[in-house]
Amino acid sequence: MTTMIKTVDVTTALSDVDRFCDIPNARISGEIFHRQDIYEQELEKVFARCWLFVAHESQFKKAGDYIATTMGEDDVIVVRQKDGSHRAFINACPHRGNKVCFSESGNARGFICNYHGWSFDIAGNLIGQHESGIYENSHFDASKWGLREVALIDSYKGLLFANFDADAPSLKEYLGPMAWYFDALFDNQEGGTEFVGGCIRSTMDCNWKIAAENFVGDILHAGWTHDSAARAMLGGAVAKVSDFDESYSVNWHGHGYEFAMDTVGNVAVLGESALNKYLHTIKPSVAERLGDFRSNMIGSVSSATIFPNFSFLPGQNTIRVWQPRGPNKIELYTWVLVNKSAPEEIKEKWRKGAMMTFSPTGVFEMDDGENWEYCTKTARGKVTAKQDLYVGLGQESLLQETDLPANVYSGQLNEANSRAFYQFWSDLLKAPSWNDVPNRNVGRVEAGAAAERCSLKEAK
Repeated sequence: MTTMIKTVDVTTALSDVDRFCDIPNARISGEIFHRQDIYEQELEKVFARCWLFVAHESQFKKAGDYIATTMGEDDVIVVRQKDGSHRAFINACPHRGNKVCFSESGNARGFICNYHGWSFDIAGNLIGQHESGIYENSHFDASKWGLREVALIDSYKGLLFANFDADAPSLKEYLGPMAWYFDALFDNQEGGTEFVGGCIRSTMDCNWKIAAENFVGDILHAGWTHDSAARAMLGGAVAKVSDFDESYSVNWHGHGYEFAMDTVGNVAVLGESALNKYLHTIKPSVAERLGDFRSNMIGSVSSATIFPNFSFLPGQNTIRVWQPRGPNKIELYTWVLVNKSAPEEIKEKWRKGAMMTFSPTGVFEMDDGENWEYCTKTARGKVTAKQDLYVGLGQESLLQETDLPANVYSGQLNEANSRAFYQFWSDLLKAPSWNDVPNRNVGRVEAGAAAERCSLKEAK
């Protein structure tokens, strides 16, 4: 019998959250990128109770297949069970706390602690110990000392998320109407998606929020930061985001997606015409499956973050998790996502394209890493950290009359998603429990209702 993590202790609180995160006045403070006490609260109130991405179902082929990862700074193991389900456990022996799994992935019949030989099956049950006979005479109940199980685990379109807080909303509720947009990448073809290649791991000396917020809605930096790299990849001039006829910034409870309707803008910078052709080839079937609107999103100039730290780039098809390693450091996990039904040569071109653009030596990632690290380093200054940082673009751009789901803003050159990201972050830090998190979407559409209307409208 495993031990279930049932609750999360979030009793301590910061008294000055509003001072350094004042979203109604479009300002945040650099303090949030450096203070150790803020970071400790994030581990407790964000990472210990939000849904966190842990694996993709394609990484598990048979019972006993496992992925070792982290949720915040907690090491966990995700294991496929004999019935095909997945369970997640704290990667720590309940005897003295030593790790029971040291490899990143593999297949195992169970896990054994190096320290005292406690062994566990793939369901987390304690099944043996070194010198097991001595436990028989000490009133020891092995059924109570299995691996501690993460409270919740669920999947969305092949993506596995886990949650330490048994009282959290369901994954479906957590994603809300934003799932309608996510399907443009995760469910645009029959058969779903898979990861190709392995996990690329790298570190950056930056705060996790800077990276997550960049993907939640900061297309503004691309035309400046990435201009030379994009020109090199395209062999000429790069389109201006401000010239797009139609683009949006969409958010819900900290999640955000900014996108144009140009179909292939992101994939174009990979420099592979075959990928452009592939997207145009599947576009009619995407329109039949998801509607015309989302068929224009599949490889467009866009980026997204599922709060708090799971981000992706459609078209470039890189999936990333910004794993926190202190207020001034992240470990970045990166994968390449493809449609299972795509030809093998197309999958390989996407894998190589990701290596050229968003990998430790990628032409775009080096640009971003330098910026993010210096944004973090400046926050170490006692005076500099207290200056206001502006997040006010697009404050009057909310679309009140739209059939699109969630909170929809006109234009990508807009900081609406950044404001929503930091507001939700602030709300979590101030809330003792999920029931205390404000519903700042009251008055907007209910989850799924507008998406259904939009789909019906497109079907006609």
